[in-house]
Amino acid sequence: MSLDKILAISGKPGLYELKAQTRSGFVAESLADGKKLSVNMRHNVSVLSEIAIYTMTEEVPLKEIFRRIQEKENGEQAISHKESKKAIEAYFREVLPDYDEDRVYASDMKKVISWYNIVQSKGITDFSEKEAEASEEE
Repeated sequence: MSLDKILAISGKPGLYELKAQTRSGFVAESLADGKKLSVNMRHNVSVLSEIAIYTMTEEVPLKEIFRRIQEKENGEQAISHKESKKAIEAYFREVLPDYDEDRVYASDMKKVISWYNIVQSKGITDFSEKEAEASEEE
């Protein structure tokens, strides 16, 4: 499974896998508990492969940040997203030293860390460029 099929849905905790499209939206399955959810077009939905984090010079794709966390943690879980704000910011600075402090908030960092831990626990661990190129060719 690639990040192209993983969704973040506003107002809903956790991450979801895109299962099927319907006339009025789509069906998603929670990665946490496997429950299916019907999502209509009114929901604000983000595909993880399309998310990027601002730095002082560019936008870094989420998969690149996941890859850096994976390297830092040797493929294991990152720190908990429930750590203190200072601990989260210090950890994020190690992963992405030049992030834009004016546009990237602690809540964004917590989401990124939480999402990494979710996808890592589900065995989604290939954040390399090959994955992105393969999905673009499909």
